[in-house]
Amino acid sequence: MRFFPTETYFLAQRRIEYWLRDRCGRCWSALVQRHYQLWITLVGDPVSLDITISSMSKSGRSISVRAGRLEFVKLNVAKFNFRDSYHFILTLTWPRFAALVLAVYILINLVFASLYLLGGRCIAELPPGSFYEAFFFSVETLATVGYGHMYPDTFYGHLVTTVEIVVGMFGMAAITGLIFVRFSRPTARILFSKCAVISPFDGVPTLMLRVANQRHIAMAEAEFRVMLFRDEPTKEEASVRRFYPLKLQFDRMIAFPVALTLRHVIDESSPLYGMTSEDLENSDTRLMASVVCIDTVVPAPVQSATDYSYDDILWNRRFVEIYTETADGRLTVDYGRIHDTEEAGS
Repeated sequence: MRFFPTETYFLAQRRIEYWLRDRCGRCWSALVQRHYQLWITLVGDPVSLDITISSMSKSGRSISVRAGRLEFVKLNVAKFNFRDSYHFILTLTWPRFAALVLAVYILINLVFASLYLLGGRCIAELPPGSFYEAFFFSVETLATVGYGHMYPDTFYGHLVTTVEIVVGMFGMAAITGLIFVRFSRPTARILFSKCAVISPFDGVPTLMLRVANQRHIAMAEAEFRVMLFRDEPTKEEASVRRFYPLKLQFDRMIAFPVALTLRHVIDESSPLYGMTSEDLENSDTRLMASVVCIDTVVPAPVQSATDYSYDDILWNRRFVEIYTETADGRLTVDYGRIHDTEEAGS
């Protein structure tokens, strides 16, 4: 007699497995085996849980990675690799970066202050056992600002101060480089419409979304891409994620000064052909839009992307007009209405 579907138990078993692997280390194996024996007793249908020696040795760590509004969880990966330190530091927020620099600075001075105290009377005029004085002597040495009444008085003192001065010079160079890279790193200020719309354009159903340049200079060599991905059944699997690049009416611009509307014509060759809003929801259809262009001030390529779920795709609506021409021939663009839509028939 079956109490619940095999697939349901298998998914639940897998979640228990990952949780136990993270929380209990090696102990998770025995507990999972107990659940497996319980399953055979209740259902009488053996299910392979893929429990091997290699899988037991895997780390249960997980890392969350976001792409737009999608979140992916990487399992059995190392959380930190020393070779990624440079990338890690550049991706920190400014408050965290400042806190990291301050923590490293204090730690270095604490280490050298301890070395000075261990050297006895290696520093002239340093009160014996005064960690306070040793710490601030280390601060002066690390910054190479020159000494007051305290100075190295033994070979050990000269050796430690020499090492600290070298560390200070290298540290100052490293911090200066990191700050320069963080300030000079180009970023894209591209605004995407909050929704995409499907409505007739030139008599043909068309998927449309808006992008706008928020910089006050024109970007160069802009390239636009839109990709659709959804769940589809195959002969082997009940559901597989498939990806389709959508052909746009134009996907390149020599200059990208303000705002424009990207359009994909829904014809027989389109993966959206014949689909309804219910079809999009049932297949968990999503869109990913990307803009790559060159910032002419730096100059350097910049990229920005966003994603849309099936709930963000509005049917039988169109974007309102944001361009108007003034009497002197200039074009005004109302950025306050980038996201506004109206009924397609209005």
